[in-house]
Amino acid sequence: MFKNKILLITGGTGSFGNAVLRRFLDSDIKEIRVFSRDEKKQDDMRKNFNSTKLKFYIGDVRDYQSVSNCMRGVDFIFHAAALKQVPSCEFYPLEAVKTNVIGTENVLEAAINHGVKNVVCLSTDKAVYPINAMGTSKAMMEKVIIAKSRNVPEGMTICTTRYGNVMASRGSVIPLFVRQIIEGAPITITDPNMTRFMMTLDDAVDLVIHAFTNGANGDIFVQKAPAATIDVLTKAIFSLMDKPEYKVNVIGTRHGEKLFEALCSREEMFVAQDQGEYYRVPADNRDLNYSQYTEEGEKDLSKVEDYNSHNTHRLDVEGMKNLLRKLDFMRDIEAGSIIVPEGV
Repeated sequence: MFKNKILLITGGTGSFGNAVLRRFLDSDIKEIRVFSRDEKKQDDMRKNFNSTKLKFYIGDVRDYQSVSNCMRGVDFIFHAAALKQVPSCEFYPLEAVKTNVIGTENVLEAAINHGVKNVVCLSTDKAVYPINAMGTSKAMMEKVIIAKSRNVPEGMTICTTRYGNVMASRGSVIPLFVRQIIEGAPITITDPNMTRFMMTLDDAVDLVIHAFTNGANGDIFVQKAPAATIDVLTKAIFSLMDKPEYKVNVIGTRHGEKLFEALCSREEMFVAQDQGEYYRVPADNRDLNYSQYTEEGEKDLSKVEDYNSHNTHRLDVEGMKNLLRKLDFMRDIEAGSIIVPEGV
């Protein structure tokens, strides 16, 4: 389906973009365009992958013209550009709005104007019942996506994926914990009872491909992911690094953090379709003339639960260790190599 096609990845120098390149560069895809603000990361990526299929565009999703300039001839888009750090967005909420909401509007409008066939946007579990600026901006981003998807040219599809915690992605806690242990510093955790969904970067790419191949306009897709408490996560890391009695400092929750996250709200689970490893949440495509619709025969909303990191499958320490072993650097560390992971 990607043969001789051009794929654009916004925010493409991040962990997700790198994972997509590792998956697709050796395929029969014609070209992959990486759009981002950071010339240093682009230069690093250029040298690392060294592929003529890879093209780089400097720009910002906040600037419509720079987005439009990189989109000529593009067939498909994976829209990953975002501000994602919860504390940063709490202090600078309008910056989150500019990138996550207005930036997404720019990407979708340019995609429509340039005849792009398929756009998959990346969202987050923090968009469900949001309590922080990052989650609120992502929730608004999803509303923009659904609104745009209602009025697109024939043959175009815009849909969304939601992620939980992507293990070892840039800025995530696993590389931080490993680095602290290697440097002999105490592990700093916020609340040992917090639960988070756990996904690998390969899971993240698989979810986007599933949405790409199965999505209709306005759909939201989530993976049925396991979860773990922070306590279980740290114990699994200690065990793999042969540090069973390592010092832990509990520093308390940071600005905007939740005890647990949800990938689907109760209201979304009310209409969600079970697709095996994934849930598909279709868009509500009714118009504003509500009087023409009836609610007879609907399920009882009070009997439906949201899908969250407290009620999904919970990993124990051994289960978490097995999941951590999917990370290259954790396998090397368990084998005795001292490797300071990137991404902190």
